[in-house]
Amino acid sequence: METFEDAGYFCVDNMPPQMIPAMADLFRLPGAKTDRVALVFDVRGRKYFNELDGALAELDKRAIPYRIVFLEASEDTLAARYQATRRQHPLATDDSLSGAIARERRLLGALRDRADVVIDTSDLNVHQLRRRVQDTVLAGDLTDRVMVTFLSFGYKYGLPHEADMVLDARFIPNPHWEEELRPLCGLDEPVRSYVIERTETLGFVERAVSLLRYLIPFYVGECKRYVLVAVGCTGGRHRSVALAEALADRLGQEPKVNVSVRHRDLERKS
Repeated sequence: METFEDAGYFCVDNMPPQMIPAMADLFRLPGAKTDRVALVFDVRGRKYFNELDGALAELDKRAIPYRIVFLEASEDTLAARYQATRRQHPLATDDSLSGAIARERRLLGALRDRADVVIDTSDLNVHQLRRRVQDTVLAGDLTDRVMVTFLSFGYKYGLPHEADMVLDARFIPNPHWEEELRPLCGLDEPVRSYVIERTETLGFVERAVSLLRYLIPFYVGECKRYVLVAVGCTGGRHRSVALAEALADRLGQEPKVNVSVRHRDLERKS
């Protein structure tokens, strides 16, 4: 699903198949944001899954184009995955896991036969699977754009674990110690000017953007479409906020880069 999302698809996981025609109508309306939709179905739907054939027949009747991508794996691989995740197979009863997998194969057999693309994931890790989907299904859909999110945070509240890169803004004098700036935040112009309009800060912004500019082609080469850059100061209200905004403004001028900004600790009172 993440691979399809990176290609600009609107994705829905485990939707009841009866809703497929209505979903198709929704995205064919004038003004729809996208006409590319990826829907995931499997035996988690249990009795609802049986309605998939009828829903696809309705799409055929309306001449709405679609493709079926079927993912499968060997019984040993499936068994190992269920044991690793400690999840129960959706079709499990009182018999063995192998019995549930066998019932699943029978249930999905007709769908596999009509699939446009069949991918055996048995020997693929998540990165290899992403590449296989890109090469076999999404060729021509993917772009070389990267989404970079700048996340401001306060070190006193802990590092953001999801960060790909952490930049420390604590080298900048702290506006907290300026009485007139303390009640404000990094989104306010007086604080922004205090933080950004310094030789050391301007140099830092230029070097950080230069580093990201250098790394982005390598991220694209590794199919890494989302990069989270965390920018931290002590409390996450002044320096990190202003610096994250400045970095986003500067990097946003680069071609093939989409930027966004989040402020994790801006609303904290202490």
